[in-house]
Amino acid sequence: MSDTLDLAQRALRAAEGDEALALANSERSGLARFAGSEVHQPTLIENDVVELQIVRDGRVGVAVANRTDDEGLRALAARAAEAADSAPADPDFPGLAPEAEPPAVEGFDEETAALGPEDQAHLAAAAIAASPLDLYGFFTSGLTELALASTTGLAVSQAMTDACIFTLAAVEDASGHAEKTSWRVGELDPAETARAAVAKAERTRGAIELEPGSYPAVLEPYAFAELLLYFAYDAFGALGLLEERSYAAGRIGEQVFDERFSLADDALDPRGLPKAFDFEGSPKTRAELVDNGVLRDVVWDRATAKRAGGDRKTTGHAPPSSLRRWGPLPFSLSVPGGEAGSTEELAELVGDGIYVSRLHYLSIVNPREGVITGMTRDGTFSIRGGRIADPLVNLRFTVSMPELLAELPGLTRDTVLVNEASYYDERYPNGALVPAAATAKFDVTGTGSTPGI
Repeated sequence: MSDTLDLAQRALRAAEGDEALALANSERSGLARFAGSEVHQPTLIENDVVELQIVRDGRVGVAVANRTDDEGLRALAARAAEAADSAPADPDFPGLAPEAEPPAVEGFDEETAALGPEDQAHLAAAAIAASPLDLYGFFTSGLTELALASTTGLAVSQAMTDACIFTLAAVEDASGHAEKTSWRVGELDPAETARAAVAKAERTRGAIELEPGSYPAVLEPYAFAELLLYFAYDAFGALGLLEERSYAAGRIGEQVFDERFSLADDALDPRGLPKAFDFEGSPKTRAELVDNGVLRDVVWDRATAKRAGGDRKTTGHAPPSSLRRWGPLPFSLSVPGGEAGSTEELAELVGDGIYVSRLHYLSIVNPREGVITGMTRDGTFSIRGGRIADPLVNLRFTVSMPELLAELPGLTRDTVLVNEASYYDERYPNGALVPAAATAKFDVTGTGSTPGI
């Protein structure tokens, strides 16, 4: 038995006979941040967090703490019980998840788990040494273990590793970005990642402006993944479907995207950051969301499945309690690749348009119609005559994701695991596995700053 599962079971025993679920999250991680090619702000985390849910007559009380001694767990149980007593009954509460055997998944690597602060600093230094330009970014790695135990007999745990090197080469008039994520640190090459960022930065010097308008575009995996994530959180969650406020409402079974586009949420894929169960303890399953342009389904947890009725079941997508108001969420988006061998081949398909490396400042304007706004950065170029040409200033955009996905001239064969973790809260590694994409419609609404710091 893992120490984290033992902690969850100790918290469960502190509930003193109530119906209860205990969740324990253990994190051992480090982040070596660098700016101006100097390592600074090293962050080391060693923390155990326990959440206890107590159920009394359909009323659920939740309390969270990081005191893990017996006295701390008794105090946690008392607060959860008090919260349950004062909570209203929830008619949609499906009860605690039954005992279940989660699928066997990969996602743990001994070498990554063993990395210490000196190792993390060394890997950050390797990226810095490979860059003749000022380099900004971080190297991070962590060991996370999630465990759940409940009075239904549920007892599950999973240890996960993840590592990420993020590099931004930037000087006054140039900037370029590259990153790499894996649950195996041996698959990361910080020096090569930095060199890729530098090569892109050198191409951004002398950026020119672009008139607002609608352009065909090539989106690198980093940009494509970010757009899909913002769209998917609203479009492919069951709560939004049931409340008829998401793009999927009224469109299940319809051909709404290009037939080249398929989308799944697949936490079991070893090429991603695998997960065996969700935050209710339900086994993860692969959820087929879009099949050759046809919108097939959304992701479900036990509460939304109960609300939908019939034979609907959870797909194993219950989020942590801090995000539960949003309903089940897709954390492991996966888009199969197409036929193009490179982004240069996608540029040939586009002919004349723009090339987008990375995005930031994204926000959702209209979730029902999938409208997203934001800005490009760190590598935006024009495409002329099928070739990547002049560097462009950062561009403001507002796109309708259904329109962007309605005509995709091509996708690259190779897919990239794009990190989607923020590292600000409890560590829970997640990412999207996507190719680069060419779209016939990307709406530019204005210009911003030039590349660089």
